[in-house]
Amino acid sequence: MSCCDLAAAGQLGKAGIMASDCEPALNQAESRNPTLERYLGALREAKNDSEQFAALLLVTKAVKAGDIDAKTRRRIFDAVGFTFPNRLLTTKEAPDGCPDHVLRALGVALLACFCSDPELAAHPQVLNKIPILSTFLTARGDPDDAARRSMVDDTYQCLTAVAGTPRGPRHLIAGGTVSALCQAYLGHGYGFDQALALLVGLLAAAETQCWKEAEPDLLAVLRGLSEDFQKAEDASKFELCQLLPIFLPPTTVPPECLRDLQAGLARILGSKLSSWQRNPALKLAARLAHACGSDWIPAGNSGSKFLSLLVNLACVEVRLALEETGTEVKEDVVTACYALMELGIQECTRCEQSLLKEPQKVQLVSIMKEAIGAVIHYLQQVGSEKQKEPFVFASVRILGAWLAEETSSLRKEVCQLLPFLVRYAKTLYEEAEEANDLSQQVATLAISPSTPGPTWPGDALRLLLPGWCHLTVEDGPREILIKEGAPSLLCKYFLQQWELTSPGHDTSVLPDSVEIGLQTCCHIFLNLVVTAPGLIKRDACFTSLMNTLMTSLPALVQQQGRLLLAANVATLGLLMARLLSTSPALQGTPASRGFFAAAILFLSQSHVARATPGSDQAVLALSPDYEGIWADLQELWFLGMQAFTGCVPLLPWLAPAALRSRWPQELLQLLGSVSPNSVKPEMVAAYQGVLVELARANRLCREAMRLQAGEETASHYRMAALEQCLSEP
Repeated sequence: MSCCDLAAAGQLGKAGIMASDCEPALNQAESRNPTLERYLGALREAKNDSEQFAALLLVTKAVKAGDIDAKTRRRIFDAVGFTFPNRLLTTKEAPDGCPDHVLRALGVALLACFCSDPELAAHPQVLNKIPILSTFLTARGDPDDAARRSMVDDTYQCLTAVAGTPRGPRHLIAGGTVSALCQAYLGHGYGFDQALALLVGLLAAAETQCWKEAEPDLLAVLRGLSEDFQKAEDASKFELCQLLPIFLPPTTVPPECLRDLQAGLARILGSKLSSWQRNPALKLAARLAHACGSDWIPAGNSGSKFLSLLVNLACVEVRLALEETGTEVKEDVVTACYALMELGIQECTRCEQSLLKEPQKVQLVSIMKEAIGAVIHYLQQVGSEKQKEPFVFASVRILGAWLAEETSSLRKEVCQLLPFLVRYAKTLYEEAEEANDLSQQVATLAISPSTPGPTWPGDALRLLLPGWCHLTVEDGPREILIKEGAPSLLCKYFLQQWELTSPGHDTSVLPDSVEIGLQTCCHIFLNLVVTAPGLIKRDACFTSLMNTLMTSLPALVQQQGRLLLAANVATLGLLMARLLSTSPALQGTPASRGFFAAAILFLSQSHVARATPGSDQAVLALSPDYEGIWADLQELWFLGMQAFTGCVPLLPWLAPAALRSRWPQELLQLLGSVSPNSVKPEMVAAYQGVLVELARANRLCREAMRLQAGEETASHYRMAALEQCLSEP
């Protein structure tokens, strides 16, 4: 058989390519081409390569592209099988006068024909050809050779068909296809546009696995796309805006890419554009904000102007979309604008190294206030049937970000919306699994229609906690939250989240947002303890909360790296114990004794005596564990000392328990070993408060303090109340 005959036989694959457009019934095909059956029979009965080649050529001549349907292709496969194409793909010797790639081209053409059947595309005999097929994408040769071009097209058809099967992307990634596609695209040879299209599909289907297997190659593609984007002067820059988000890595974006992307976006957004041109650019900017925060925006005047422009455009888009009743909202674009507004909020509240100058911050806050007003207006129109829509979740998220930093403006509108927010948070809390799915959909909305992005918090309550923490300080909003049942919901939420940190759960894999959410819940409860003590006493949910705090603190104070959460739990528990002192659970039960022992441990280990060079006397200093976080901890510590002091006269068993812990003795010993000048007045007051109440409550405490030179120490520190108490019998 001649080389030309082999090339003609390869056209069978082309018939398969076009057959998807025409699927006539098998009996109709047979009636139009009665000789096909004889040729298929000859193909099945072929005893050697020559006979198979000849039969393939006859079938190719008998079947036109428009006449081959799925059943006919399957019958051709049944006649040929995989053995023959396998040999064609692996042979290294071609007939005389033929280029060495002709046999491989025929093998690929046959596979392309077979792969148009989804069942065959997932066949192990196709899947094990993935490494071989991938090498064809980067093989060198004459770019004008029609046979080579045909083989490249067939290869892409095979790989695309495999990618369309349920497990196909995983097999392609494992077979090295991602790297081969990257190299094919970067080489800009024949078919490089097909390589890019297939890469997009694989990243959409299995982003994490793609980056894990081929990060260097994918980064090279990103560098090329970013450079093209920065240089583009025609409409291709708008197409690249849609493409680039898909190629941003889940880890660090290379600095040179960030520079090119920012420069390209600045040029686009600084021009007068139609919405179809501007919207992809806003979505790309939102994706960069998710991935990098503000790190991709340069410092200096150009960067501050660019950020101001971004936030301005986002706010205008939000207002146009949400203030006009009856207009169709482009949810993906508005959600991207929310992300840019959130970036603006972060920069406006940043005290150090902010990209924005103070006048710019003032201007942006005013503009964002108007956009947030539009968000509130939109949420006021949301009915119960829309509460599970991802765009509503995104709208609640941006409102939560705003309320976390600003509650004084739009106060009336926020108060009117609070009942909805409580009901919405309760709905999503009670259907937690669906809420998590919503967060994923929101992330998809904000980035592009084809690729999921970073996971957003999976529940509405976590988004609203910081804002509610501010609002519970104010009388009006607090009363609304209480009336709508927010405290009970928060207690349930806290207990649910606490379970995630309990023994038996791997806390190392928990996101930081879980612990931050628990701390914020504690802050809200602290506000309620101070401003609404009657609620704590009468609502049964706080009794359950108190029981959880008591049983959890002993283990929590022993855990490394969780001191701030322990401080919140200890302080909240001490303040609640003062209000619930008559509860049976606090009458010297094992749980209550364990809790107060752990609270004493937290309060007593904050300071140590530290020697100073050139001085005979040590100074009072923060212990190492407390030193790095004292700015966040000190208010809780002083409040905890005050609350413990208040618990002593209410719980008769507490003073003897404190004495057994040796806290009063060790405290006096510490004060006696350091210079009084090194102890700040507020520390002296806090220590004296605890010592005085312990001394008043228990005779044995007074005796132990006297034995520890308590009167002398009190005199040195001018603790008049303690000195007087210890002087009495």
